[in-house]
Amino acid sequence: MENRTKVTQFLLLGLTSDPHVQVPLIITFLFIYVITLVGNLGMVLLILLDTHLHTPMYFFLGNLSVMDFCYSSAVTPKVLAGLIMENKVMTYNACVAQVFFFSAFATAENYLLASMAYDRYAAVCKPLHYTTIMTTNVCFCLIMGSYVCGFLNASINAGNTFSLSFCMPNVVHHFFCDLPAVMDLSCSDRHLNELILSCVGSFNIFFANMVIWVSYLFIFISIVKTRSAAGQHKAVSTCASHFTAAFIFYGTIIFMYLQPSSSHSMDTDKIASVFYTMIIPMLNPVVYSLRNKKVKSAFKKILFKTK
Repeated sequence: MENRTKVTQFLLLGLTSDPHVQVPLIITFLFIYVITLVGNLGMVLLILLDTHLHTPMYFFLGNLSVMDFCYSSAVTPKVLAGLIMENKVMTYNACVAQVFFFSAFATAENYLLASMAYDRYAAVCKPLHYTTIMTTNVCFCLIMGSYVCGFLNASINAGNTFSLSFCMPNVVHHFFCDLPAVMDLSCSDRHLNELILSCVGSFNIFFANMVIWVSYLFIFISIVKTRSAAGQHKAVSTCASHFTAAFIFYGTIIFMYLQPSSSHSMDTDKIASVFYTMIIPMLNPVVYSLRNKKVKSAFKKILFKTK
């Protein structure tokens, strides 16, 4: 038997070891997290309070805000605590929990984006049948399916990763317990586990992207066939925000998880990780909703009522 010390905690290296950058990072990340909380929870509250927003599109937006809030909260508070208290130690169980919940809500968002693309397809290509296609039951099933797929994927990823043996050293070259960074610490053969991670991640992304691209193909055909310039503008404006946010989300996810492990550069991965763990959840309320006239109108109504 080899003399190995089992890991009971991990030491996160964080973004940088430069003490001069600590304070600016704390201020920046705290600002981003506050905006994320206010934007996403405010959007959920706004949709709940205004009956004009009780439609499939805003039902999906509300759940998107919940997912953004949850997977950002799985990472950002610990990052801030590490920067403020300079305690970057994370217990083994806390690392498992972070991997599980981040993976669950990020995957759920992946499938929710596909559901939203289908919703936009129904709105643009089948406007006369939209209410019969996107019924309450259909919307509920799509939302619940997204959460089920998210938590199922998280169970596979967490079980697959932490079934490995971890020995000293226990230094994670990242600012949170990300799957590739944690797997790199394993002292057992991880080739099969990396293959499972890649295959499961590829399936999730491929399936959701297939739904999104097929939906937008039909939307594009419908827009081209529309003779009215006003109709074309309305269709484009309806889909532009979703398409932009989906492109940003999948671009960073594919860059992070679907490249070979030998191609990973930890510094580059950290920058990409900041983008999709903190910035995207902050931007989504703006990209999806704050440019929307109905949302602005609902916000003004509630604001004036409270005065």
